[in-house]
Amino acid sequence: MSGSLWLKAPTTGTPLPSIPRPRRTEAPPRTPGEPPTAMAPRPPGEQSAPGGPHPVSAADGPCPHPVGDGLAADPLDELVARLEGFAAVAVHPDEIAALLESDGMTDDHIRLTYGRADSFALGEDLYARVERRHPAPAASSGGAWHTGLAGCLLRGLVFALPGLAYVLAAPLLAGEPGRFGLPGGTVPLLAGAVTGWVWNQALSHRAYTWLGLGDRRAAARALLAGAPAGALAGTAVAFAAAAPGEAPAALFAAGQSLYLAAATVLLVLGRERALLCALLPLAGALPAFRWDLPGPLRAALLLAALTASVVLAALVLRPGARRGAAGRGGPPRAASLPYGLFGLGSGLLVLQAGIGDTLVSGAGAVIALTLSMGPAEWLLHRFRGGSLTRLRTLTTAREFRRAVTGTLVLCLGGYLTVLVSLTLAATLAWPGAAWPTAARLATLLLIGTVLWLGLLLQAFGAVLSAAVVCLLAAAAQTLEPAAGPVAAGGAAAVLAVLTCVLLVRPTAHRV
Repeated sequence: MSGSLWLKAPTTGTPLPSIPRPRRTEAPPRTPGEPPTAMAPRPPGEQSAPGGPHPVSAADGPCPHPVGDGLAADPLDELVARLEGFAAVAVHPDEIAALLESDGMTDDHIRLTYGRADSFALGEDLYARVERRHPAPAASSGGAWHTGLAGCLLRGLVFALPGLAYVLAAPLLAGEPGRFGLPGGTVPLLAGAVTGWVWNQALSHRAYTWLGLGDRRAAARALLAGAPAGALAGTAVAFAAAAPGEAPAALFAAGQSLYLAAATVLLVLGRERALLCALLPLAGALPAFRWDLPGPLRAALLLAALTASVVLAALVLRPGARRGAAGRGGPPRAASLPYGLFGLGSGLLVLQAGIGDTLVSGAGAVIALTLSMGPAEWLLHRFRGGSLTRLRTLTTAREFRRAVTGTLVLCLGGYLTVLVSLTLAATLAWPGAAWPTAARLATLLLIGTVLWLGLLLQAFGAVLSAAVVCLLAAAAQTLEPAAGPVAAGGAAAVLAVLTCVLLVRPTAHRV
């Protein structure tokens, strides 16, 4: 898992429309000798009211217009005609009341003009008088929460390709057995990787926030300052965790930290194709599954991919190096902390999934989880886009809850199906791999459920809850590996409840 998995919510809003005003009709030009205040002719025998005609002030409300049967028009009918388009698509009377208040209608004006107590009573009356006519959803897939499957699959591929670097580096890092029953050099590699995941998740949130504010140069400047710092932090942690004889592993971890920083820059700024091109030298690891490659060739392929990634990231960050790129203070840095904690929890869960009965089975699980992040992101976008569509087409809260729950089940089921397929494919492709047991497959599906629901909650802003649940599950698995299925199952159940409570409410989908 490399780069950023943080999903940014598009910053699109729907401002309240202005209330259309009836145009004043100009009086026809007077003919010579005509009185300035000529009255309409009356039928024979009709008498005017005692005292004669009198003017109507603006404070009395809209002037009634004479109609064919001699009765004055109802001011409420006139307001209905003016607001019919907005009232027809409103999902609640309070939306109409908010429009009335935003137009400056006070309760006193509403009581005098329309005979209703306040804006809420008038909104309920308008809502009842106008038939619902919700527009059909647009067929275009270019909305803010619609994205192509190809782009998400590309991101999943660039998440997984760095795993080939470990295949190339395995003979270079071979040594004495390490601590905790793991191969030599594993501890500094894991320490550097986890540090990079935490740092880069928080950095991605900050950069995405700048992008949401429409300031791409400020986002580049944030990445320019944060990415090198993250690489240094990962390198320092890896060397601090290295034991005597693990210097080669610590050096590889330093390159790993540098790559994670460069990949974060390219992924956040939408340069997935450039990152894919930079990772192409790692395809040289494929023959290493069957044949032993020379050490210099392995090192050259690793350095080529790392150098290309860093150079491309530096070229992308050139706008951020200009003076004055960030003219504002930006969002508070503390707001990015929960995203870093979620990166820590999800990264530890993936590592736990990789500790299998054998190194091969564990690697297959990690490959499947990493590759599945592309389809997972696409399904998250599909759920978000589908919920927004149902928000426009359904008229009752019960229908919306039922539809959103069904969409959630379908998307989660689709992701788990993809995860199982990728696990089986990785098992077939990996030489000498054994089929996963039913217990390990069930644990993998539970971890996949935790990751997908956590990403979904993160996309809706409930990242702190998702981070706490993932951290607790990861801590339980670390302290007691035998309790892994129970911890993953409990985390999945808690996140499922949180998701249902949050996302069945229509207000949670308002952007």
